[in-house]
Amino acid sequence: MKTKINIGQVLAFLVLIVGLGCTETEKDTTPWVDLFDGQTLNGWTQKGGKANYEIRDGMLVGSTVHNTPNSFMASDKMYGDFILELEYKVDSSMNSGIQIRSNSFPHYRDGRVHGYQIEIDPSERAWSAGIYDESRRGWLNPLPDNLKAQKAFKQMGWNHYRIEAIGDTLKTWINGVPAAHLIDDKTASGFIGLQVHSIYEDKKEGTEISWKNIKILIDSLSKYSKASPLIPIVTKNKLGADEAKKGWQMLWDGETTNGWRGARLDGFPEKGWSIENGELTVESSGGKESSAGGDIVTTEVYGDFELMVDFKITEGANSGIKYYVDTDLNKGPGSSIGLEYQILDDTKHPDAKKGSHEGSRTMASLYDLIKADKKKHLNPIGEWNTVHIVSKDNHVEHWLNGMKVLEYERKSDAYKKLVSESKYEKWPNFGETEKGHILLQDHGDRVSFKNVKIKSK
Repeated sequence: MKTKINIGQVLAFLVLIVGLGCTETEKDTTPWVDLFDGQTLNGWTQKGGKANYEIRDGMLVGSTVHNTPNSFMASDKMYGDFILELEYKVDSSMNSGIQIRSNSFPHYRDGRVHGYQIEIDPSERAWSAGIYDESRRGWLNPLPDNLKAQKAFKQMGWNHYRIEAIGDTLKTWINGVPAAHLIDDKTASGFIGLQVHSIYEDKKEGTEISWKNIKILIDSLSKYSKASPLIPIVTKNKLGADEAKKGWQMLWDGETTNGWRGARLDGFPEKGWSIENGELTVESSGGKESSAGGDIVTTEVYGDFELMVDFKITEGANSGIKYYVDTDLNKGPGSSIGLEYQILDDTKHPDAKKGSHEGSRTMASLYDLIKADKKKHLNPIGEWNTVHIVSKDNHVEHWLNGMKVLEYERKSDAYKKLVSESKYEKWPNFGETEKGHILLQDHGDRVSFKNVKIKSK
């Protein structure tokens, strides 16, 4: 008995089988976690300004408000390494961004939000998905030459971002197009934030940006990470784009001894200091001051300036950064004389309890003269901290990790009185030179430095 075959039914069946196979193949098995449930703001807290945030049709919508600073809807959870994907649609007149590894600390500019920002830029510049450093260094990875990424942005349409933050490497994509590739180790973890930028009075209030499909991956990142064809921008011992525009210069190149010499030498010390992995380190010699390589100073001298240095100490360490140093003042052995930003393990080093003025030899103090604010924030031993010294028209400020910890007026009567009561009273006009060297101190303890940069006023 012959069976009749319906060719149409067979074809339909084959199409169904193929369709099912394709569906199974294309199914995304990535273990994403939703950060926004589309209905509530559970897991999110607003920081910074008072822009409006609301939930509408499964979207998180932010709108601008006059007379308020930048606003951020921030995740309550902190994230270090992750892959983040989301979609957004932004008004063409706005500026916005996605904060990652960002923080808000009381010690940092009174709680100001700071950290990496993946830019949202609908302007003609079109640097969307470039990497900006909010409230710190400014642009790190702008996109002036990435025309493909610029053209990938959809004006007044939905845009998709993929952001990878793994170790010291940040990579971004906009609508599938590689946008930025940055290697930077300033911050290892923090919250994710959705920014509504502040606006000027001449801008229309109530312009909107909407976000949806916000999801994050924190497991098996090496499996799901994508390669980027872009050449990475490296910031270690190099200036950011905005820093260069503002007149900053690297004071140490991260590789050589160029621009530095021993404080009492014509050249760089032959021992006691090492350069490895972009770090300039004074080696331990058992706490014996200047017993090995000795202090090092810049070959150039500086008047008004801003100085920024990242440093890392070991347990019980003592060191310092001196400025307005005159290497001819001290004719004997030991350190050259100058004003000193003290670097010290306050807990373990006995110097913390010494000084002509109580507490004036503690971390970030003006050594032996003025005690740093006791509310100062210091990262744990072995982690990096940032010194910022500002000297302009004899007004001097010491900053530590984004917090101003002291200020004084050089050459003032009050300053001279402090000097007369200190170990420096025997040096006439101590700290009053118009220009001087910058000095990194060898106090016999292991301390490392990097990202040494200066801006002459």
